[in-house]
Amino acid sequence: MTARTLVLGLGNILLRDEGIGVWVAESLGREFGFPLEVAVLEGGTLGLDLLPRLDGVERLLLVDAVKLGLEPGEIVRLEGDAVPAALDVKISPHQVGVQDLLAAAQLTGRQPPLVVLWGMEPERLDPGTGFSPRVAEALPHLRDGVLEELWLWGVPGEPVADTAPPPVWWEEPAVGRPR
Repeated sequence: MTARTLVLGLGNILLRDEGIGVWVAESLGREFGFPLEVAVLEGGTLGLDLLPRLDGVERLLLVDAVKLGLEPGEIVRLEGDAVPAALDVKISPHQVGVQDLLAAAQLTGRQPPLVVLWGMEPERLDPGTGFSPRVAEALPHLRDGVLEELWLWGVPGEPVADTAPPPVWWEEPAVGRPR
């Protein structure tokens, strides 16, 4: 069965806050189960290479960092023509690919009838890993917004029971420790 709903997390995980879309997609894939007609994909910086993944997609939900002049960590939801317009301000090379992807989808008849972008204003885009504190604090809210959108579309995510034991935090034994 072809996924009729595609959640596509975009971004470059090596440019700090630029990787928010990938984090959301990874979190959704790990923590939630979805109906068969929903696919969650970490698209990273693939751009036009993602075009075949749009075949048969009726609803495309993009998750990405967007530079709109908002406060770092502020979340936005855009739909339709507002999506490519929000990507006019380039914050990394992959966004050229996203605009190209949407244009190529339209030209080839693969444009999903519904395109929604859940984005977040980044704070740090310098090389490195890890999110800035305000973005890190807002990431769960962004993921929750995506989950709510999917619920409204009638394809809710169900939490996956964690079968792995919780991490063990080791403390050094007091015996033999210098005083």
